[in-house]
Amino acid sequence: MTTTAKQTTPAPAPTLPLTDEDCLAETLAFNARFEAEAASRPARGAAPDAALLALLRRNRLAGDAPPVRLPQGRDRTVAGGVRVRTFMPDADGGGSPRGVYLHIHGGGWSFGSADGQDERLRRIAEEARLAVVSVDYRLAPEHPFPAGPDDCEAVARWLVAHAAAEFGTDRLLIGGESAGAHLAVLTLLRLRDRHGISGAFRAAHLLFGPYDLSMTPSQRSFGPRPLLSNTESLRGSYELFAPGTDPQQRRDPQLSPLYADLTGLPPARIVVGTQDPLLDDSLFLARRWQAAGAPVQLGVVAGAMHGFTLFPLTITERELAREREFLAAATTPR
Repeated sequence: MTTTAKQTTPAPAPTLPLTDEDCLAETLAFNARFEAEAASRPARGAAPDAALLALLRRNRLAGDAPPVRLPQGRDRTVAGGVRVRTFMPDADGGGSPRGVYLHIHGGGWSFGSADGQDERLRRIAEEARLAVVSVDYRLAPEHPFPAGPDDCEAVARWLVAHAAAEFGTDRLLIGGESAGAHLAVLTLLRLRDRHGISGAFRAAHLLFGPYDLSMTPSQRSFGPRPLLSNTESLRGSYELFAPGTDPQQRRDPQLSPLYADLTGLPPARIVVGTQDPLLDDSLFLARRWQAAGAPVQLGVVAGAMHGFTLFPLTITERELAREREFLAAATTPR
C-alpha cells in the first residue's frame, strides 16, 4: 500500500498594516522635493560640528526657523530640577483633564526641546482633554547617557506621586517621537525595574523610534539618502548619546529596549513610515511587545519618511488625529 504525501499550501506571508496608501503619490513627491533641497541644508554627518549643532538647537527640530512658542505653555521645574513645559485643556471645554500625557521630544538626544512643538501639544491638550507635560531633558554631547533617561525617569516618578494633586487625575500616558519614543520605552522599563512601578501608565504612543542602537537591518541598509535621517546620521547620534560604546555594547537593554524584557508594559501604539531607516525598529518592537503580553496597534504609513509628522502633509494631519484619538481613548475609566 502506498501513501501520498498530503499537499499543503504555504501560509501567506504577513502583510504590513499600511495606512494612507490613497495619498502615496503626494507623500513620495514631498520626499523627492526634500531630497532635492538637501544640498541647500546643512549636512548632518556622523558628528555635527558646534555651529551645526547650535543651528539645530535654535530651530529645535531642524526646521528652517525657531518654532512658535504659544502663550498657553507654562515652563516650570519639577522632580528636583528637571525643566518641563505644560499645557492644560481650556477650562471652558468641560472640567478637569481626563489624563496626563508625559511627552518626550525627539532630536537624536542632542537637539530638540520641550517648546519645539507647542502647536501640536496644545491640540493634544484641547482635543484629547489631557494635561500635557513635555520633558526638557539634558542633551548630548554635553550630557550623554544616562543624563537624558535620568531626567525622563525623574519626571515620570514625579507624575506617579503627584499627578492627582497637580492635575486632578492619576490616569497617566507616555509617548514621544524618534529619540523621544526610545526614551519613553526606557522610562517605562526603569520604573518597573528600579522602582517596582507597573501599571501606572495606561498606554504608550511611540512614533518612529530607534529601539536597537546597534542598528537594525533597515538602519544599516538605508544608506545616505537625505530623508531627515539616514544610516550615517543615526550612527552619529548613537556615538553622541553613548560615547565610547561599540555596536555590541549598545545592545545592552539599558540602551536598546528592543533587547529588554518587555513584560508588564502597557498597551502601545507604534507608528513608522515605509521610507524611514527605523522601519525595522518599530516592526520588531511591536512583535516583541505583543509577545510579552500587551496589546499593540502597529501603524505603517505608506511612503512616509522619518519625522514626517513635522511637515505639512495629508498623512501628518491624519496621523496626528489618530494619535489624539488613541490618547483620548486610553483615559477611558477602567
